[in-house]
Amino acid sequence: MYKDYRSSRVTGLNALPFDPATNNDPLQFSSSSGSLVTECAPLENTAENSKKRKRANLPPEGICNMAMDSNSMTMPMSDPNPWATAMNNLGMPPIGITGQPLIPDFDPNLGIMAGITPMNPMMPGLSMVPAPVSQDIPVIKEIVHCKSCTLFPPNPNLPPPATRERPPGCKTVFVGGLPENATEQLIMEVFGQCGDITAIRKSKKNFCHIRFAEEPTVDKALFLSGYRIRLGSSTDKKDTGRLHVDFAQARDDLYEWECRQRMLAREERHRRKMEEDRLRPPSPPPIVHYSEHECSQLGDKIKDDGKFPEAVRVLLTWLERGEVNRRNANNFYSMIQSSNSHIRRLMSERSQHEKEMEEAKDKFKTALAAIVGQ
Repeated sequence: MYKDYRSSRVTGLNALPFDPATNNDPLQFSSSSGSLVTECAPLENTAENSKKRKRANLPPEGICNMAMDSNSMTMPMSDPNPWATAMNNLGMPPIGITGQPLIPDFDPNLGIMAGITPMNPMMPGLSMVPAPVSQDIPVIKEIVHCKSCTLFPPNPNLPPPATRERPPGCKTVFVGGLPENATEQLIMEVFGQCGDITAIRKSKKNFCHIRFAEEPTVDKALFLSGYRIRLGSSTDKKDTGRLHVDFAQARDDLYEWECRQRMLAREERHRRKMEEDRLRPPSPPPIVHYSEHECSQLGDKIKDDGKFPEAVRVLLTWLERGEVNRRNANNFYSMIQSSNSHIRRLMSERSQHEKEMEEAKDKFKTALAAIVGQ
């Protein structure tokens, strides 16, 4: 009955030449034995067949020729710029999953895209550089465990402790609220974590002054203001206290700051002087003072045409300095007379040359007119 049912359902298959139940040989598909599928008569489009079999219309090529349209397969992407930027950093053209280009103006030769900035790998947020901490985020204070004491942070809901105005060059801090049993060793242990300490001046009234080696260390010490300190595990009142750290005004800090400011001012003045000297034009050579030997040499220079300008400049400088007196008045008079006679001679030579030039011009004009007339 089962065989009859299958034969009634698959009427389009040809009978096999062997019994499938007893044959263990591998199947051989060849065209010599004929096709396994024969043409079936088309089904009549009746109401009964439409109810039993509802199948979508297929293309003539059959199911094997069905292909998926790549253009219909798209990925929802609201902003393709991050994906395109990532592919641009890798040196690949920005192409979507379906193959269409995300950015039309990509230059494969340059490896960059117009309109998209390449991503910096050192940019915060890429797990290579931590993002900068915002100033609005409150600093969380934690418990500080030391060798002989424990520091408990203040209530974060309380306002920050008040501090005075920071003095210039401050390296000293005031620490109040120390336990009565606190020692310099304990203070060194707690505040030595902030930086190098140069001096500690402890008072008997539960406060002290600490001087650090550098100014930035003071800011680290102010961070401990408001902490509650407890020596060991004791609950005695003498072993507990609440720290109050504030700026302290010390003469040593002010003196060092003033010395440093004066040193910087000297360096600035020296730098400006060197810059002015570099830009200043070179000064003329210095002029010697009057003497009998220099006066005799200057008299000879005045009579020389090549050295006359320099000699006159030296003579004028001596007169401006006021080096004339009764003893050397005759020498200055003779030098002035020599200069005057030399200048008069030069002026006469100049007038003679000008006269000769005028005569030469007239002769030239006459000769030129004769040439033009001819």
